[in-house]
Amino acid sequence: MSDAKRMRIRDKVRKMFYHAYENYIAYAFPHDELKPLTKSFTDSLSELGNLKLEHLPHNYVGSALTLIESLSSLVVLGNTTEFERGVFWLSDNLTFDVDARINLFECNIRVLGGLLSAHILATDSKNRLTPRAYNNQLLNLAEDLGQRFLHAFDSPTGLPYAWINLKYGVMEKETSETSTSGCGSLILEMGILSRLTGDTRYEAAALRALRKLWNMRSSLNLFGTTLDVTTGEWIEYSSGIGAGVDSFYEYLMKAYILFGNDQFWNMFHSAYVAVQKYFRHGPWYHEADMRTGKATYWQLTSLQAFWPGLQILVGDVASANLSHREFFHVWERFGVIPERAVGRMFSYIGT
Repeated sequence: MSDAKRMRIRDKVRKMFYHAYENYIAYAFPHDELKPLTKSFTDSLSELGNLKLEHLPHNYVGSALTLIESLSSLVVLGNTTEFERGVFWLSDNLTFDVDARINLFECNIRVLGGLLSAHILATDSKNRLTPRAYNNQLLNLAEDLGQRFLHAFDSPTGLPYAWINLKYGVMEKETSETSTSGCGSLILEMGILSRLTGDTRYEAAALRALRKLWNMRSSLNLFGTTLDVTTGEWIEYSSGIGAGVDSFYEYLMKAYILFGNDQFWNMFHSAYVAVQKYFRHGPWYHEADMRTGKATYWQLTSLQAFWPGLQILVGDVASANLSHREFFHVWERFGVIPERAVGRMFSYIGT
C-alpha cells in the first residue's frame, strides 16, 4: 500500500469517527446512544440483551455510554482537549447508584472495559495525554461498578447471573438463565480491575466462574450456549463460534496474552482443537451438539467474524487466511456481513 493511499484511508476513518461522535454529542449526549434517523437518543444500557424490553427503569437517563466507549479512540486520534473534557464530565456526573437492571456481560465489556482502558491511557506517560488534575477518577468509577458486579456472582454455583440491578443487586425472581459468553468473558476487565486496585475479589470471582464453566465442558471439550447459574446444568447443548459463546474463546486467548497464566492457554488450546475438529467444515464453521460433535445448524452469523483475527493471535495463519477469505467473499456478495445466513451459504460462497 502506498503512503498516499494509507493517508487517504486514515483520513477517511478519522472523518467517519468524528461524524458519529459529533452527532452523538449534538443530539444524544449524555444519554447512551444516538438514534441517527430521528436525531434522538436511547438509554440502551438497560436494553442491551433485553430482547423483551422487560423491567425498564423509569428514571434512568443514561450513562453516557457512547462517550465512555469513545475515550480510547480520542486518545488514538490525539484529541487531548476532547479526551480531557470527557474524562472530567464523567468524573463529575456519572453515577452507578441508579435503579436500573442491566446485562452484566454488556456492562462489563462496554462500561467497565471503557473506563479501565481510558484510565490506563490517562495515566500512561507515553501518550502525553494525561488530563490536568487527573486523580484516578475513572478508576474510582470502575471500582464502584466492579463492587456492584460482585452481587451477580452470589449464586449456588458461583456462575454469575446475567442481569443485576445496579442499585439493588440481583432482584427477586430474576432469571437464572445465562450464556457461555456471559459466564466466561469477564476475566479480562475484572482481572485488570483487581491488578489496578489491589482488590483481588474481582479477579477471583471471574476466575472462579470461568473454572466452573470449564468443568462443565463435555468429554469432547465442547460447550453449549446457555446454562442455568443456580443448577449448573446446560439448557442449550448446540453451539459453535458465534452468538452466545464467541467471546468465551476470545477471552481465554487474550487472558493468556495479558496475564501470562498457562492455565488460560491450556484451556484455550484444548477448546480450539475441539472447535477445529467438530465445528469446521472446510473454511466454514457450523454448529454442533456439545455431547456428540454432530452438526446441528449450518449457518453463518455475523458474530463469527472475529474468528480469523483470533486465529492470527494463536499463530494459525493458514486457517485464518481461509476463514477471512470466505468472510470477504460474503461481504463482496452482499455488501455487508449478514446477521444470519443459512444452509446453501456453505456451498456457494467463494465458488
